[in-house]
Amino acid sequence: MAQREYIIFTDTNADLPEQYVKENGLGILALSVTIDGVFYNQIDEVIDPREFYAKMRAGIPAKTMQVNPDQAEKAFEQWLEKGYDVLYIAFSSGLSGSYNSAVIAAQELAPRFPEQKILVVDTLAASLGQGLLVYHAVELKKQGKTIDELVKWLEENRLHLCHLFTVDDLNHLYRGGRVSKTTAFVGTVLNIKPTLHVDDAGKLIPVGKVRGRKQSLNALVDMMTKQIGHFENKIFFISHGDCIEDAEYVAALVRERLHIQESLINYVGPTIGAHSGPGTVALFFLGEKR
Repeated sequence: MAQREYIIFTDTNADLPEQYVKENGLGILALSVTIDGVFYNQIDEVIDPREFYAKMRAGIPAKTMQVNPDQAEKAFEQWLEKGYDVLYIAFSSGLSGSYNSAVIAAQELAPRFPEQKILVVDTLAASLGQGLLVYHAVELKKQGKTIDELVKWLEENRLHLCHLFTVDDLNHLYRGGRVSKTTAFVGTVLNIKPTLHVDDAGKLIPVGKVRGRKQSLNALVDMMTKQIGHFENKIFFISHGDCIEDAEYVAALVRERLHIQESLINYVGPTIGAHSGPGTVALFFLGEKR
């Protein structure tokens, strides 16, 4: 039986550049954000990341909203009606309810489209970590792999998708409940910079701390050299909270020490940025374990 055409969906939290999304025909579900009293749906009402981080630096808090089931159902339905199967590569269930919303949508649609596949994969990943898994899925699709082969690869490799990141201001993590008030205060006074990762449950977890910004950036690459193992990475991704020079510094260090030449660098979007704040630098690659 001939394979049905399929579309890959992800969401705005994957932090992939708009040009990449368009060139590869990706479907996008939006996690929205409200800041300074203005609502942005992040599809046709998008806040410029520089403006977003300028507001955060001014102390203006942001509130984010997950994908809801109705939103997912309407988006999937448009493609199912065209005869496509649907694969949604979702933001970590450990950080958002968007994955569960998509599962509910798929269950609602299944009786109406019994011949078609509506598959939802929990990446247990965030930002360009999720984006890197989408990238690999897109490459597999280009090679002619089926929708089921993509799901199998994603489920076998998602816990090999390593996230390493550091933040410049601990107070944003404190407000998001990631560190204690004491840790935030002491860290700020002593210029302590934490390193964090996304664990196997898809949650943000502190894994270390160093003194000073440059040391924290170096630490990301130090950790990468230990975690990468036998995995061959032809590309690595970096996302940043409006600090492109620091992102480029880390990229240069990866090329120098690990000889991986190709990279993609983009902003940390509002969904994660609302909690991590300006000055975040995050490094993503495939490795032995998270």
